Amino acid sequence: MTTTLVKTPFKADHVGSFLRTEPIKEARKAFANGEINAAALKVVEDQEIEKLVQNQIEAGLKSITDGEFRRSWWHLDFLAGLEGVEFFENEYISNFKGAQTRNSAIKVVGKVDFNDHYMLEHFKFLKQAVKKYGDGSQVAKFSIPSPNMLFTRIQGNEYYNGNSEQFFKDTVAAYQKAIQAFYDAGCRYLQLDDTSWIDFVSEERINAVVEKVGLDIHEIIKTRVSAINETIANKPEDLTITMHICRGNFRSTYITSGGYDQISDAIFAELNVDGLFLEYDDQRSGDFEPLKGFKRPNLTVVLGLFTSKFPELEDPESIKARIKEASQFIPLENLAVSPQCGFASTEEGNILTEEEQWNKIKHVVNIAKDVWGTI
Repeated sequence: MTTTLVKTPFKADHVGSFLRTEPIKEARKAFANGEINAAALKVVEDQEIEKLVQNQIEAGLKSITDGEFRRSWWHLDFLAGLEGVEFFENEYISNFKGAQTRNSAIKVVGKVDFNDHYMLEHFKFLKQAVKKYGDGSQVAKFSIPSPNMLFTRIQGNEYYNGNSEQFFKDTVAAYQKAIQAFYDAGCRYLQLDDTSWIDFVSEERINAVVEKVGLDIHEIIKTRVSAINETIANKPEDLTITMHICRGNFRSTYITSGGYDQISDAIFAELNVDGLFLEYDDQRSGDFEPLKGFKRPNLTVVLGLFTSKFPELEDPESIKARIKEASQFIPLENLAVSPQCGFASTEEGNILTEEEQWNKIKHVVNIAKDVWGTI
């Protein structure tokens, strides 16, 4: 069979996570209670992921994920699978507006490295499911947290004892190995989820991070750009790597508000990713003025104009008007659309039904077709 070359991100794309289905919820609960073993849990996960793949294809998506059905957290599960990183239960600290997360956290206990990570098998299963149910035009997409999430969101790091330079070097090397491993497993569309950029969207958060790190804001931003660029420096040419930025997504709540003004040059001109997924579903994300920093003709900017937090469908004409507005800064051919985040960044999920979730996805697809004539 001839492989069809496709350009990712797609005009109608999505961030990756979907609401956990009832069978998944029941099986995970039974596993946690010791009522079933890991093998029995995997059987349910496999079945539900295959159904999810079919649902995505039926909804018109070309970018197909496993919905993160095997994960509890969008980031911690992957990071804890790195060598030298462990889960632990931390004292509870919630940054979300009006919601309380669980108190799971990660700490560095040894040299950070990547070796035979269990999520490679997750991707391989997804790829086979896409091949089984797709028509060749779909692409298996996998999301992992960016290296910045390890640098900025760990709750303990006694191993490196303040040696941030070595910590940075080892983490980048581990991620370079991860990217090659996923590529060798057949991955051609990889997304780095990175919420560390919300440290620069408001004066309050900027002051907090400057005080914590002890560096000038520009130096901090420079370091985070370097983490991404060094991580992907050796990526194969036919591997698309995108980055997703949002301001928090848990049970339909958020962490903070503010525009992209402080990081406009960094993300639009300096980052070497192939695509950016940006949260733009409401006033919390600011206006399109920062898009003027766009300077890379091969960069696709995916506007998250649709909310994954609530079920109401956005007015199509309003969405089209916003796309037109954004095209004043970025050529229309370099734009795409998606929900602003996943539907379930953690297994709890946002506050809407599965039917409402799929209505939202179909809405994204239909509007993309109207604007670009394709997805």
